[in-house]
Amino acid sequence: MSDHVLVINAGSSSLKYSVVDARTGESAASGLAERIGESRGRHVHHGPDGDTETTRKIPTHEDALRGAMDAFESHGPSLAGLDLAAVGHRVVHGGSRFSASALIDDALIAEVTELEPLAPLHNPANLEGIRVARRLFPDVPQVAVFDTAFHQTLPPHAYTYAVPLTWLEDHGIRRYGFHGTSHAFVSHETARLLGRDPGETNVIVLHLGNGCSASAVQGGQSVETSMGLTPLEGLVMGTRSGDLDPAIPAYLARELGMSVEEIDRALNSASGLKGLAGENDFRELSRLRAGGDENASLAFDVYCHRIRKYVGAYYAVLGTVDAVVFTAGVGEHSADVRAASLSGLDRLGITIDNDRNTAPSVEARRISTDDSKAAVFVVPTNEEWQIARETLGVVRT
Repeated sequence: MSDHVLVINAGSSSLKYSVVDARTGESAASGLAERIGESRGRHVHHGPDGDTETTRKIPTHEDALRGAMDAFESHGPSLAGLDLAAVGHRVVHGGSRFSASALIDDALIAEVTELEPLAPLHNPANLEGIRVARRLFPDVPQVAVFDTAFHQTLPPHAYTYAVPLTWLEDHGIRRYGFHGTSHAFVSHETARLLGRDPGETNVIVLHLGNGCSASAVQGGQSVETSMGLTPLEGLVMGTRSGDLDPAIPAYLARELGMSVEEIDRALNSASGLKGLAGENDFRELSRLRAGGDENASLAFDVYCHRIRKYVGAYYAVLGTVDAVVFTAGVGEHSADVRAASLSGLDRLGITIDNDRNTAPSVEARRISTDDSKAAVFVVPTNEEWQIARETLGVVRT
């Protein structure tokens, strides 16, 4: 019986896919179709014989997925030969209704559609990917894997905002958290590296990419996380502000005459590192900082200071911490961020070894000193594998 899962991540104008062996994590092939709906699209397929790239108009997500199927047949491996066990879909927001991955049927699609106001930029695109895949793979079971599901173990005192309770009861306004598949994978992998059972391990996970989030994972369950109702709250990100005084939007509307839409767009797309330094690509930010750019240096300091605040707060939430772990693009590749974010935390038993931290590697590894009470790790995330594992778990239950 095959353990191969086709993992699909449909965005508003893109479609990522990967065929993953859910048992081993090995990817047989992957690809990306982007600029869907524009005059000139791009499709890249990474197959067993190398990479192939085509440039053509890709009118719809269905055209994108059909193009992916053609690429499998032309450049391998054959989907028919792999005998897919299931199709797994990344769905950003499952609200409070979905605390685990779930088999897709018409009822689930209706429920996820009702949740669109909570993720208007993501859920509609995720649903389009689901509808297309159901048409193209009608005999293959399909599973929704929710970004928010891992954080549904947050206790009420952690997910409840101190606002009128009817906002929660009538409108679902609460903390949901995101990057759940990454936090789940990385926290469990960290427990494995420690040689411990996840149920007996406390971990602070720092997912640092263009989007950034932190989580406190106690005994394998998320008990606190930085993103909230939306992915805007929490750490400083590439283009998102993260935490700010909630009175600022009202001030901007009153004093600058900005509309709700303008404020929302500014906080999500023109803030964070981009707002401070004019650049949200961390590699370019590092280059500017090395060249003495004061704004880039300020952005770096604000970014790392916010991370350090969350590490201290989550240490208090957990009581005892077995490991702090960095993951995602910036977390995995920036030794400077790792060092600056954890500097001065020796009193908490967190001490980075400089040589280990700066040694070039793409593998999971420990970067703390041998006598650091809390270990510090770099663990490459693998959300596709996590989605494949959860998908297989649902269809084989």
